[in-house]
Amino acid sequence: MNNELYLLKFDPILKEKIWGGSKLNSLFNKKTKSNKTGESWEISDHEDDISIVSNGPLKGKSLQYLLKEYKEELVGKEVFKNFGIKFPLLIKYIDAAENLSIQLHPNDKIAKEKHNSFGKTEMWYIMQADKDAELILGFKEPISKAKYVELVEQNKLPDSLNKVKVKVGDAFIIPPGLVHAIGKGVVLAEIQQTSDVTYRIYDWDRKSETGEKRELHTALALEAIDLSSEDGHKIDYTIQSNTTSKIIATNYFKTNIIAVDGEINEDYSEKDCFIILMGIEGESIISLENGNSEILKPGETLLIPASKPNIKINSSGAKILEVSV
Repeated sequence: MNNELYLLKFDPILKEKIWGGSKLNSLFNKKTKSNKTGESWEISDHEDDISIVSNGPLKGKSLQYLLKEYKEELVGKEVFKNFGIKFPLLIKYIDAAENLSIQLHPNDKIAKEKHNSFGKTEMWYIMQADKDAELILGFKEPISKAKYVELVEQNKLPDSLNKVKVKVGDAFIIPPGLVHAIGKGVVLAEIQQTSDVTYRIYDWDRKSETGEKRELHTALALEAIDLSSEDGHKIDYTIQSNTTSKIIATNYFKTNIIAVDGEINEDYSEKDCFIILMGIEGESIISLENGNSEILKPGETLLIPASKPNIKINSSGAKILEVSV
């Protein structure tokens, strides 16, 4: 059966957002329907948004179909043992034309108890940033729960938060509980657990088209929030040409970056795991030993089945995020 699998692409699931923009179209040629498109879900097994194959003989089949039909041939023996027919990662590109809400996510324990969901650990890689664009990451200094509630009630929460200027190539880890927000003028790649549980705690007094403010989750957030000012969310890493360079390894995913100028070969057989490639910069050609190949452009995503562990990458100057669990 594994001969039927190949390099898989999926139809982007585009999400209109109050803070979204037009860069997913202008930068990555996504077929957006408006200039308020905030997210492109590239590979998703979330219950309301299951990815659909866009290329090859399996075109039109869902990711759920692939998981049920191919099992460990798609994701690897250990991954299938641990997750069954649930794909463990959600892969996105995000365009913030305006500030996102200030928010946080629960850990696995809280998410399971309250939402029957995975928690949400995520990683961001900055793909484009306007001048002076920034992120919100945690507090300037540790505060108590009482002080936090006071700030929320007085509508002064942003005054206490830590802001970080960003540039292309910066990478950040966002653990559960961390108060965070993507600032306006940032386009990024997001790698996360398969979860859409978000606790919104401040939304800039925005109103929807119907004149209503979006719901805040102040009470839920109190149980999950990290009120410390611990830094270290920016990831230091070094890129070496024509090799795989580590960005971060967490309990939920591993992310590397591959800088290609020429041709390189990758052997993933020891991983026994699917590999996700995200186009970050430049164009590359990804090929299997059997001749199956796909072009990977910035803003595109490719899923390499676990049963196809050997690939060749050709490019005259591309950067690719390589993701596995």
